[in-house]
Amino acid sequence: MTGPLNGLTFIELAGIGPGPFCGMMLADMGATVIRIDRPGGNPHAAIGHSVLFRNRQNLALDLKSPEGIETVLKLCETADGLFEGFRPGVTERLGIGPEQCLARNPKLVYGRMTGWGQTGPLAKAAGHDMNYISLSGALHAMGRQGEKPAIPLNLVGDFGGGGMMLAFGMVCAALEAQRSGEGQVVDSSMVEGSAALMAMFYGLKAQGMFTENRGTHMLDSGAHFYEIYETADGKYVSIGSIEPQFYAELCRIAELPAEDFGQQMNPAMWPQLKQKLAAVIKQKSRDEWTALMEGTDVCFAPVLSLEEAPSHPHNVARGSFVTVGNTVQPAPTPRFSRSAAGDIKAAASAGADSQAVLRQAGFSDEQIDTLISSGAVKQD
Repeated sequence: MTGPLNGLTFIELAGIGPGPFCGMMLADMGATVIRIDRPGGNPHAAIGHSVLFRNRQNLALDLKSPEGIETVLKLCETADGLFEGFRPGVTERLGIGPEQCLARNPKLVYGRMTGWGQTGPLAKAAGHDMNYISLSGALHAMGRQGEKPAIPLNLVGDFGGGGMMLAFGMVCAALEAQRSGEGQVVDSSMVEGSAALMAMFYGLKAQGMFTENRGTHMLDSGAHFYEIYETADGKYVSIGSIEPQFYAELCRIAELPAEDFGQQMNPAMWPQLKQKLAAVIKQKSRDEWTALMEGTDVCFAPVLSLEEAPSHPHNVARGSFVTVGNTVQPAPTPRFSRSAAGDIKAAASAGADSQAVLRQAGFSDEQIDTLISSGAVKQD
């Protein structure tokens, strides 16, 4: 791999959701990421994780065997970091917790991905994305007026507040270790990560501009000029004409009468203006509105499905999506003018790179053969 993280090596203890997303981000940017899988793979990871597992080397280890644990510790000796997504205390019981790993490599960055964090009364409780963003205040703020909170897939907890924050933390700590010569533990909590994503709204709340009454504010479906509208063909468009000059463009192109739509920033008018604008948008198809508004200063986009998005001309022109094997998937992002990411490598099966990884780490062929014959290592 090429990319801005080329030269860094991270060990990923296999998990699902935010951990693999962190690994994908690091690997997409050129880091060598060694994913340590269980010998039979993870059956849960077969569902929807193939893209998240791209660009890795895969080593299949039995972490319940002394030989498997020793193999992880030896890999730590030359790695820049290791990250895991187990409940607090699990890796310590296995013998590959922070203390054991940093004893082998004092510069190692040890990343820990959990929902609640490593400490606190809920630290060892089970949970999922929706639970974590409930505790941060994020979920309560999402949804329409008079309705229950809307579940934002698992983007806010698992991926934005979880895996992405952990990847950021790993790179921050790796940079610091290069200066100080000392490693450390990165404690990434999805509660705190999703709270960080809500920073602007906590700021608005402090200014009296964001209340507990969801669906009544400018950015949460309260305003008529920042909304999703159904079109004549049963599809949808998104309109975000916040600034007055953009709102004026919306009114011009959609032929909205000034006597009705002149009070843009009067919240008392928003509900009835939304009804009127919805009726206007319903008069044309999505493609007809796209022809009129796309590329203008209305701040407009058609709402595309996962099937449609990769084929949109803008995404095609930028190469925003790529096809690896038979799977269409997002291209690595962000982009770099000089140290660009290389081609995407499809997800490897459990144990596909076991021998190669061990050789790179300094294991002899005899040692590798012994590990494989003992069952501690699997080579696919």
